[in-house]
Amino acid sequence: MKTLLLWDIDGTLTLSGGAGMAALEAALQREFGVGAPTPTKGIDFAGRTDTWIMRQIFARIGLPGSEANLSRLLAAYLAELPAALQNPGTCILPGVSAALEQLAARGDCAQALLTGNVERGARIKLNHHGLSHYFAFGAFADDSEFRNELGPFALRRARAHHGVEFAPDRVFVIGDTPHDIACGKAIGARTVAVATGRYSVAELRAESPTLVFADLSDTAALLSALT
Repeated sequence: MKTLLLWDIDGTLTLSGGAGMAALEAALQREFGVGAPTPTKGIDFAGRTDTWIMRQIFARIGLPGSEANLSRLLAAYLAELPAALQNPGTCILPGVSAALEQLAARGDCAQALLTGNVERGARIKLNHHGLSHYFAFGAFADDSEFRNELGPFALRRARAHHGVEFAPDRVFVIGDTPHDIACGKAIGARTVAVATGRYSVAELRAESPTLVFADLSDTAALLSALT
């Protein structure tokens, strides 16, 4: 076991057809009576953590971003998320299933999550697509609301789970936003940017990742680059 792959979820592994936004807006209405105009408009969600986003919303609506309010909104969001995922826009992105399956079959690669989702939200999304079993552990918004602080949590859990100290040049952070690239660089990891979210190949390449792919449909090219 020598290579550690840390995967983002939204825009990298899957698309949720706006389910996260829909669930969050339903939760705000249900718990705090906040309706249109939605306070989520204009917030840059891509690559951010759930907790960071929720604190931004509380600031906009004039409520304290206290732990009590955060827990209340988060619980409501998680309750709304499964129904919100039942929309035609949800999908596994091209090449993802084949890549995860082939990497899982290798004895020299470990796969984990490094995502802005809280862990329960991540599991709901991945279970919806039948992908959760590929990831025994990860780092989540439960660990920190700041994306660049998540990498060390993932590395510690990888070491504990596999009993291996992964060398920085054998750790790959895979994501679809500049925040994923910055997060990987913060721990000295290699970074793989994939343009299946809101950022183009050119925009991602401007952030100087190690590798850039338009999508993950060429499984052989991806595995060759990673292993």
